[in-house]
Amino acid sequence: MKRLLVIGIGAGNPDYITMQAVKALNQVDVFFLLDKGQNKDKLIDLRREICERYITDPAYRFAEAPSPERERGEVDYTRAIDDLNRVKQETFERLINEELADGECGGFLVWGDPALYDSTIRILQAILASDRCAFEFEVIPGITSVQALAAQHKVPLNTIGRSIEITTGRRLAAGLVSDADSLVVMLDAEDSYRHVADQQTEIYWGAYLGTPDEILLSGKLKDVAGEIERVRKAARAEHGWIMDTYLLRKP
Repeated sequence: MKRLLVIGIGAGNPDYITMQAVKALNQVDVFFLLDKGQNKDKLIDLRREICERYITDPAYRFAEAPSPERERGEVDYTRAIDDLNRVKQETFERLINEELADGECGGFLVWGDPALYDSTIRILQAILASDRCAFEFEVIPGITSVQALAAQHKVPLNTIGRSIEITTGRRLAAGLVSDADSLVVMLDAEDSYRHVADQQTEIYWGAYLGTPDEILLSGKLKDVAGEIERVRKAARAEHGWIMDTYLLRKP
């Protein structure tokens, strides 16, 4: 039987790797990598660095494939994600069937944690449900950008006895959030914090968390929103992409 390990590798710092993840890395025969293009080469490089640092037997190998792109612009978001995951499922099936032999162990190195804003688990479950590929798999949790953000700003995610919500920039911009006292926003492509009415709200913002390019800003929205927008624009121009997370806290 083929075996797969879905390994959370943390939010950018190789030191975020857990001991459980290190043990898992050393069981893998072949790692599956999806290449997202030249702008995101650092994401592939970090995965290779983690393997070099923590794996004791260099007999492992990599199997790479181009990562499919999500349709963007004025499209139905849910449909676009479903289409993306359908193509990813075909890619995963091919890699597992062609690159992994019976009795071998394959590994997916997932940024952050496999359970938070990542589709690897649901894609593997869909493959199993299709009966076109047989394997068993385990999930190894990792440190997310949410945890890294709180640690770097030295703040707790929640206030005592109060609620917290984790959501996306798209939902914040559309007003589709709860009345939670603390709101963590991920996957924000449009400076959605600008839609928060109460400018006394505190924001704890971080980009490229855990990496040498990490940027941190915090303060009341009325004081720092413009600076965050300027820094985001400059970072996107320099790197070709932006990966940020922020915590909004009611006054």
